[in-house]
Amino acid sequence: MSNAHASARLAGIGWRGDPAAEAEIARGRVLARVVAQHRAGYELHDGERTFGAQPAAPFLKRGLDPAARPAVGDFVLVEPGRPPRIVAFLPRRSALTRAAAGERYERQLIAANVDYAFVLMGLDQDYNPRRLERYLSLIEGSGAQAVVVLTKADKHPQVDAALAGLVARLPAGTPVHAVNAKDPADVAVLAQYLKPGDTAVLVGSSGVGKSTLTNTLLGETRMAIGETRAGDGRGRHTTTHRALLTLPSGGCLIDTPGMRELKLTGEENLELFADVEALTAQCRFSDCGHGNEPGCAVRAALDAGELSAERWQSYLKLRDEREQQAAALEERLKRKAEAKVANKALGRHQRHKRRPF
Repeated sequence: MSNAHASARLAGIGWRGDPAAEAEIARGRVLARVVAQHRAGYELHDGERTFGAQPAAPFLKRGLDPAARPAVGDFVLVEPGRPPRIVAFLPRRSALTRAAAGERYERQLIAANVDYAFVLMGLDQDYNPRRLERYLSLIEGSGAQAVVVLTKADKHPQVDAALAGLVARLPAGTPVHAVNAKDPADVAVLAQYLKPGDTAVLVGSSGVGKSTLTNTLLGETRMAIGETRAGDGRGRHTTTHRALLTLPSGGCLIDTPGMRELKLTGEENLELFADVEALTAQCRFSDCGHGNEPGCAVRAALDAGELSAERWQSYLKLRDEREQQAAALEERLKRKAEAKVANKALGRHQRHKRRPF
């Protein structure tokens, strides 16, 4: 098969071309994209068919950073065999990550090589602008563009007012769309982000309508849909793993399970709160605690109503969490470096003991 034919075939799963990678085809390797990851291995798509594959030995090393392993959305090189083996993944144009749940610091890769991150939030009991700000903070450094999708627009009595209120608290230019995820005419507004070669990932809480939206975009019922609880609008996890799907529009969509815990990684810039950080820089004292200190620009803005107390508290919560996570990341890297030095010293000692006298 020629490189040109392989490249054209892969375009249907978001491939944009890379001569160096395509040269690997001539060496007998297969270029494919990760569409799902399971305990038993990976599910790949080569533009024509889906097949299973196993990771090569280097990806199975204990203690390996999860970001150093193939993930859903990655383009990989595969050596044919029984079973086929993933031997490498190609450089990522974007990577959406979060800190994994639990006390131990570990980064979790949600999706790779995505152009747009659809943040879904329901216009029902799920509506929570603070949670939305957390999602946007995680996305801002990923290389993907955030697109806010307010679902269940048919259940809200004042959609335009809700939309205007949300737009006012987001950075200028952030796309925000209110849709009924069951209505193809409503969902058509998202087609601009799902053109051939584009990849979008869906993120949001359980029950927000990710599977419903996916089915509407597919034009068929392929994803299971669960009922939401009447009390809080939350749903059960009908999506149990990340999966990349090809759409009739030519774009690709990655559906993800609902996220109950969304932790920052410690590397966020919090560009969402650029206005607040600009105020902190205007304080008379560099170590201002933004309480009763003289010349506090933040306190002046709060008193004048130029900065809302809610926005200030949202910023403080995310800033403090970012700093805590940054410290955890630094400690983890420090321990890793110390372990590497200790292992090298142990290796030298063992070689010395084996040396003949």
